[in-house]
Parts: sequence; structure tokens; C-alpha cells
Amino acid sequence: MRNVEQLQTELREHLHSLERSGVVGLSATFQPAEWAAIVPRLDPDELLTLFEWLPDDDAATVLATLDPHTAADVLQIIGPVQAAAALDEMPEDDAADVLDALSDEQANALLTAIPAAEADELRDLGQFDPDTAGGIMSPGFIAMSPSLHADQAISALRKIAAERQPITYTYILDDSGRLLGVLSLHALVLAAPDKPVTDLMVQDVVRVRADTEATVAAQLLRTHRLLSLPVVSDDDRLLGLITPDDLANLALEEAIEDIERLGGSQPLETSYRSAPITLLVRRRLGWLMVLFLAEMYTSTVLKHYDGDIGRLPLLSIFIPLLTGVGGNVGSQTVGTLIRSMAIGEVRLRDIRWVVFKEFGTAALMGLGMAVIAFGRAEWLGVGHDLALVVALSIVIICAWSATVAAVLPLVLRALHIDPALVSAPLITTLVDGTGLIIYFTIAEFIVLR
Repeated sequence: MRNVEQLQTELREHLHSLERSGVVGLSATFQPAEWAAIVPRLDPDELLTLFEWLPDDDAATVLATLDPHTAADVLQIIGPVQAAAALDEMPEDDAADVLDALSDEQANALLTAIPAAEADELRDLGQFDPDTAGGIMSPGFIAMSPSLHADQAISALRKIAAERQPITYTYILDDSGRLLGVLSLHALVLAAPDKPVTDLMVQDVVRVRADTEATVAAQLLRTHRLLSLPVVSDDDRLLGLITPDDLANLALEEAIEDIERLGGSQPLETSYRSAPITLLVRRRLGWLMVLFLAEMYTSTVLKHYDGDIGRLPLLSIFIPLLTGVGGNVGSQTVGTLIRSMAIGEVRLRDIRWVVFKEFGTAALMGLGMAVIAFGRAEWLGVGHDLALVVALSIVIICAWSATVAAVLPLVLRALHIDPALVSAPLITTLVDGTGLIIYFTIAEFIVLR
């Protein structure tokens, strides 16, 4: 990708100089990733001018490169006329995602401004939960009657090939739109001209219901290595397809949400640039207050062992090191585990071997860090016994933190709580206090007898 800052500066110069030909000419050279980086940085007046000058199909392409919430913000800025025209040119699944990011009133206003057939299709897509197979599917597909022969099917495909994306599968439907089978282009071109398509199709088609969780559908497509996965209604009518492109968008959205949740913050559901401070506070404050109150027990632990610290003040030197190690090990463990849970590798029934694996991994890492910590403590001159306390504490805290981090996400998932939202911050909070208990308990046995 070229230098985004330079491209943005050049585009802004054309916009401020009201050089329409310069804007259109420059925009024709932009790649999707460049639009996605530049558009959120433009001021409202610049966006208004840009979308007024861009052809409708180019404006639709630009909007499709943005995440739905950013695209929705742009539509509200550019006004209903340009917004409706661009929305009408967008792929239906992308347009439905953008409409879902708008309020009902805003979405209905745009739907009334586009042709009725397209509006009805978008409304149909909008009825599905965004986290289901129906919510991420693309409604376009190629279907044929079971009464056709191979030569008739090829002739029909020739007529529509120029208007469609690369053709991989053709779906055979009955008169009611129910899915009977799938026909690959490879099988079709190798068949005799008079061969019925029903003899060429695969009848046992991998499919998902529209209300299936999107992550389950994604796993099916990956497992069976399909180029598209049919989405059907309860009565088996074909509604649309899930493609690798849809999975890429889903993976990006989930990654963004998981990153936000791992820090203990609810997803914004809008672009960061357009999010007001009050929204950031609402999304972050809830769990921050819970964790803040929970962290207070660390002070209680320190107060409890105040006498030990008074007898051996050098104990306090290593408290930040030990709490930091425990939190870091827990965060690493929970990050790996949440990813494995997301792709279906790990479930609650696997908790025993997960704990065994993570306990062993953390114990070995802890031994390595313990050797370094022992040498560091000796170098600081705190004494052999205290150096041993620190080394033992690191090994035990690492193993304990990894065990907690292995168990907590699986239990939270079983309780229908998103583990990405609370796991890492909660583990850090738990390990801070319990790690200190481990440290002072070992110290009482070795140096405070």
C-alpha cells in the first residue's frame, strides 16, 4: 500500500481546491485498503464533497471497504440522496450490514428512497441476527431447474457469466426453491451434452439453517473446504451463500470485538473516531468498576501481611515482579484459549487436559524465570533465603495463574458469559491477590520462622 498520509493530503488538496476532475482521477487509483484508511480521517465537509462527485458505483465501492459502523456514519453525513444511490449499488449483504448499524428510522428513510425490489431484499436480509448464518450470507446465487441437460445448463451459464462473480457451484432447486443438489462447473463441462443435471449433481449437500450461529457455519465451510456454503430456511429453501469473503469480514469483526473485550471493554458498535466520550465511558466503566472493587482485596492481603513486611521490609521489593508475572502468564494463557474456543478446538469437556497442558507449560516457563529471579535477588544482596522464596513463588504463581486462566474461560462460556470480555482483566485481578498470599506464605516458612 502506498503512503496513506501522502494520498490523503493530495485528496484533500483537490477537495479544498474544488478540483472535481482531480478528485475523480485520483480516486480511480485508490485500492480498497487505502480507502478504508483515508475515509475515516476526512472531515464532514470533505466527505460531503467527495461523495457528491464520485459516481454512484464508485461511492458504493468505497462504502463497501469500510466497516459497517463507519459506513453508516458516512451515510448520515453525505445526505439521503447520495446515501440511497450508493446503498443501491452496494452488494446486498454489505448494504444490509450498513443498514443494521443505522437506527430504524434512518434505515427506513433510505429504504424508501431505493427501488422497491432491492429494498424488499434488504429488509429480508435485515430480519436475520447479524451473528447467524443468515446475517452474514450473500443472497446472490446461481440456480437451475432439475429438468435441464448439460448443454442447456452450459448455455444458460454463458448468458449470465459476464454479470456474475466467478462461477464455482450451480444449485439445483425444485419449483418451490428447495435445495435438491449442487453441481460443480467441472462436472458440467466434462459431461455429455444430453446428460441430465440431476445425474451430475451431488445430492448430499452440506448446508446450514439461517438461524445457525455464524461461527458454526464458518467452521463448517472451513472443515469441508467449500468455496461456498448454502444457507437454507426451515423448509429447505435456498436463501443465500456464505463465501470465504464473508468469513474474512466475520473474522475481522470478531477480532476487533475480542481485542476490545480482552481489555474489559464492551465493543463500541461504531467507529472510534465518531464515538463520543460519553459512549466510551459507558462501554468501559461497568467492568472497570467491578475490577476496581475486586482489586481492593489486594490491599486487604497487604494489610494482613503488614507485620511480615515490617519484620522484613525487603519482601516488598519483589511484589511488583510477582504480580506482573502472574498477570502476564494468565493473559497469555487466556488469549490462546479463547482463540481455540472460537474455532471449536476446545470445549468444557476438555478442561482436564487443557489444565494439564497449561499447568505444565507455565511450570516450565516459571522454572526458567525462577533461575533468573534467583540470580537477580542474590545480586541485589537480599540474602540466599529470600532469593529462594522469590524463585519458588514465581514457579508456583505461574502454574496457579495458568490453571485459573485455563479454567475460567471454559466455565464462563458454560455460563453463557462472553469469556473474552472478563477473562484477562479478571485473571489479573485474581492472581494479584492470590499471588501475594502464595508469596507471603512461602516467606513465612523460609525466612520468617
